[in-house]
Amino acid sequence: MFQTFTETASPDTGPARLTALRAAMAEAGVDGFLVPRADAFQGEYVAPADERLSWLTGFTGSAGWAVALAERAAVFVDGRYRVQVKAQVAEVFEKVDWPETSLADWIGKALPKGVIGFDPWLLTVDQMRALETAGVALERCANLVDVVWTDRPAPPMGAVFAQPVSLSGEPHEAKIARLAASLGKAAAAVITLPDSIAWLLNIRGSDIPRNPVPHGFALLHADETVTLFMAEAKLTDVRDHLGAAVTVRPVDAFEDALHGLGGPVQIDPATCPVAVLDALDGREVVEGADPCILPKARKNAVELEGSRAAHLRDAAAMVRFLAWLDREAPGDLTEISVVQRLEEERRATNALRDISFETISGSGPHGAIVHYRVTEGTDRPLQAGELLLVDSGGQYVDGTTDITRTVAIGTVGDEERQNFTRVLKGMIAISTLRFPKGLTGQDIDPFARHALWQAGLDYGHGTGHGVGSYLCVHEGPARISRAGTVPFEPGMILSNEPGFYREGAYGIRIENLIAVEEAPAHPGQTIPQQYRFETLTWVPIDRRLIVAEMLTEDERDWVNAYHAQVETRVRPLVDDVAGGWLSEACQSI
Repeated sequence: MFQTFTETASPDTGPARLTALRAAMAEAGVDGFLVPRADAFQGEYVAPADERLSWLTGFTGSAGWAVALAERAAVFVDGRYRVQVKAQVAEVFEKVDWPETSLADWIGKALPKGVIGFDPWLLTVDQMRALETAGVALERCANLVDVVWTDRPAPPMGAVFAQPVSLSGEPHEAKIARLAASLGKAAAAVITLPDSIAWLLNIRGSDIPRNPVPHGFALLHADETVTLFMAEAKLTDVRDHLGAAVTVRPVDAFEDALHGLGGPVQIDPATCPVAVLDALDGREVVEGADPCILPKARKNAVELEGSRAAHLRDAAAMVRFLAWLDREAPGDLTEISVVQRLEEERRATNALRDISFETISGSGPHGAIVHYRVTEGTDRPLQAGELLLVDSGGQYVDGTTDITRTVAIGTVGDEERQNFTRVLKGMIAISTLRFPKGLTGQDIDPFARHALWQAGLDYGHGTGHGVGSYLCVHEGPARISRAGTVPFEPGMILSNEPGFYREGAYGIRIENLIAVEEAPAHPGQTIPQQYRFETLTWVPIDRRLIVAEMLTEDERDWVNAYHAQVETRVRPLVDDVAGGWLSEACQSI
């Protein structure tokens, strides 16, 4: 299996490791040390060698910080992880709600005077500036976690392979030329994000679990060439693919190359490590977005068609899985057996390259842990009368999928059904929305929350994130969120996943992937251009959990039309057993 169920971190190890870190801090002459969940490449996901936050604290979430001082220490997590952090992190670490409480605010109160050490490869330029502007005294130093992490894994060395034009839709030479022309006065742009480099060069890799990207650095030059800093051993199978436009150099040559650049150099302060800016000292620096960010997010026609095909393939696997679950649950099923069966069904497509993230299989109270990862120690039997939340996805060469379905195990309570229906209303609101060109995620996020807000309820995560094309399942820059400030454009693929979580009781989330497209004009329309969303995910929503009386006529029509499309599209792809279940699951409400 791709997924394993061993516990990867423990609260018990935190106190001793914190003590060792404090000794290293004293040796280095700093009063505190910052530990972000980041690596030198500044993507969202990190390799085992870079899991410093998890190693130190026990916290395994995909975002967060730790700050260690001589007498106090804290872990900062957002709304997705506030239940999880309580179980994973020892009491020696304070648990801080972030970003409601910023690092600077906490440090300012906990350390009114003193210096915080940081690894300049693990902090971005924007992050450093924000802390310094808020009055935090920072000092560059060696990574002190690495000093005390004696059994740290080796950096990954996964082989790199080509993503053919038949799947990418554009030769990498054309991408290089197109983006080089966008650099303005800059002679070169620094690119560190693994998925940006993978997209630009039409390559994929395996340096990060669940994400088909390689580690390296790149310089995009205005003369339509790229210098790629990556281990030669990874590139054996793609040297001919890269061609004359791409020069390969070792990773350890990157800093010297930065020193030797002539002309203005473009960096993205949101993703550029401080160490890169330091290496460019004395050169003219131009600040702008990573040149790959928006073009990567705007999927072309080939990538969109690949995503549609991947989602249909994945839908058939999900339907077979849900039919099995309905037959067997609760029986002697556990959260782990659910994960195993779902991966078996995806593997049966003979097209699965990997899962796109660790499957979330949360029954009963575990469903309220937004990013719950079941282990052998937490595995819980499915029980009648409870909800089961399953959030999962697959990596296929033609697309990346991400889907959540919450299902009833037996008959569940009225509260759960009512809140499920409120979440569904929010998902429908996004699915059916028409909106003017220029709107951002923060503009449309409230539509997903309206029904919950009316009942005094909410959820502590964004409504949707960008999704890559056989790349990372979380992809910037667009998202449906209070923090989403990037305008939507045609071709962007996003998740649509409102939820509700009752800590200690149950969790609800319903998720489809959607793609931004131009909306046909209405007669007499006065808005110059409107967009809408194309639905990509075709899997039944549990009708047993829908309180039909809470839906408007238009919402009921959407559910029925969606299920009719699910049956039409997926029925030819499954056997008679799953097909019979599908027909019943897609009946009108």
